[in-house]
Amino acid sequence: MVSTTKEDLARARAILDEGGLVAIPTETVYGLAARAFDARAVASIFERKGRPRFDPLIVHVAEVGELGRVARSRPAAVDLLADRFWPGPLTLVLPKAEEVPALVSAGLDSVGVRVPDHPLTRELLSAVGPLAAPSANRFGRVSPTTVEHVRAELGEEPEGPFVLDGGPCRTGLESTVLSLLDDRPRLLRPGGVTLEELEAVLGPVESGVTPATEAPESPGQLASHYAPRTPIVPVTEAELAGRARPEAGLLCLRRPPSVEGWGVVEELSATGDLVEAASRLFAALHRLDASGLMEIAVLPVPEEGLGRAIADRLRRAAVRTRTS
Repeated sequence: MVSTTKEDLARARAILDEGGLVAIPTETVYGLAARAFDARAVASIFERKGRPRFDPLIVHVAEVGELGRVARSRPAAVDLLADRFWPGPLTLVLPKAEEVPALVSAGLDSVGVRVPDHPLTRELLSAVGPLAAPSANRFGRVSPTTVEHVRAELGEEPEGPFVLDGGPCRTGLESTVLSLLDDRPRLLRPGGVTLEELEAVLGPVESGVTPATEAPESPGQLASHYAPRTPIVPVTEAELAGRARPEAGLLCLRRPPSVEGWGVVEELSATGDLVEAASRLFAALHRLDASGLMEIAVLPVPEEGLGRAIADRLRRAAVRTRTS
């Protein structure tokens, strides 16, 4: 049941006003939110998630007009991008305003900020102001795209956070993160806005998408991330028959000609639609992880459009298997 009542929004506001945490819906994934300017409340996000404090958070605002509260300068590219992609799944890394606690930006002189595209959360943001919100799950785990995912990760009330129920997330992948700190824009994390869409607005965009072991510039840059508890193993179609067994799962964009022998098969899109695949990725990983499998074999995804972001998430999810 989707929670859209004024009472729910009032309760969320009251919790945030008291320095508490609320799980909020966005078009990307559910976030675990605190008031962005309340350093004590922000610290409780890190504690609740088990998130290292060197990994910065994203600040969410209701509209582009609030950007001045979070960023101390506004490059010309901001208005071009905001006109095209906000509200939506694009985070811009900008010079940080002094009011933003250092904990939000992990001590960096920059901050990621975006305008989410979900009516409930935008209404809440209009009432309470900017919110810092990473994904509402334990650190490094698969991101939540439903209320049930949040509760499975962080617990039911009263131990778990209050969840503002906005239904399943439409995009299903985290936001794209683009740095505007230098003369040329740099892509730090692929996500719901594709590289091709960015370059259609800005021209060439440099890639800063590299695994980071310390001091990441944005969320989602650590080498191991988005990982289920079940080991993920990248495979090719030629290797499928040798890995098929009842205790193994298969994750694929489109179902291969034969899936005989696999315990569970998750097809992201019967037509190969990358938008549909992106929206279903994390839910599929949650289901596979709950199936009691020994491993999850993953077939490659075309690295174009949203496929670039899907492939990025799967690579990072598989790192734990390769290094354990």
